[in-house]
Amino acid sequence: MLRVLIVDDEPPARERLGQLLAEIGGAEVVGEAATGLEALEQAARLTPDVVLLDVRMPGVDGIETARHLGVLEEPPAVIFTTAYDQYAVNAFETRAVGYLLKPVRKDKLTAALAQAGRLTRPQLQRLAAAAHAPRRTHIAVRRRELVRLIPLGEILYFQADQKYTTVRHTQGEDLIEESLRALEEELGESFVRIHRNTLINAGHLQGIERGGDGRYSVVLRGCTAMLPVSRRLLGELLERFRI
Repeated sequence: MLRVLIVDDEPPARERLGQLLAEIGGAEVVGEAATGLEALEQAARLTPDVVLLDVRMPGVDGIETARHLGVLEEPPAVIFTTAYDQYAVNAFETRAVGYLLKPVRKDKLTAALAQAGRLTRPQLQRLAAAAHAPRRTHIAVRRRELVRLIPLGEILYFQADQKYTTVRHTQGEDLIEESLRALEEELGESFVRIHRNTLINAGHLQGIERGGDGRYSVVLRGCTAMLPVSRRLLGELLERFRI
């Protein structure tokens, strides 16, 4: 019996999917969500096997939601449902196991569920880790059973410490398990490395100060911490921002 979470901002669409699942059998609807954030919160709490995920939703769309689902401790299989086939490439870049055009046909949904049911948790985790979808607009953080989305614009810096990375933002800080290297590769247009363990949001850069010991530190707006700049990266930093 597959545990399914239905995500769509339109109630009639959620109702139709629920009816199809009832007709197909072998699946239990454990929850419904109308937004990407609701989907993440419920997925973290309910640990569904499969998420039927609409692509076009207000706020965080289905493509980005799928990326955040992939970082959960127990990521579900994702089957996209949409009326627009132009999203197919981005959908499959998130390593979705299915892509169904609306109105969803029962035979297509049956086949997609069968494929999802054959995937083990380790396989889903490997698929999620291999995803190369478009750049996110938020970073997902877990707080016990809750998932919160932090807008990139509110993030001051990322700082690595062994297994975890601290996300320092305007409302506080959280821990994630993503590497600085992966974050830098994805967010490099607006974030810059200042140290082997620190990646700052260039939009919050206020200045670079030299201490009495000759070492340099970065000053960020809204942040009291003085973040050290490595000698190796100092020249590149000064050149990039013409400081």
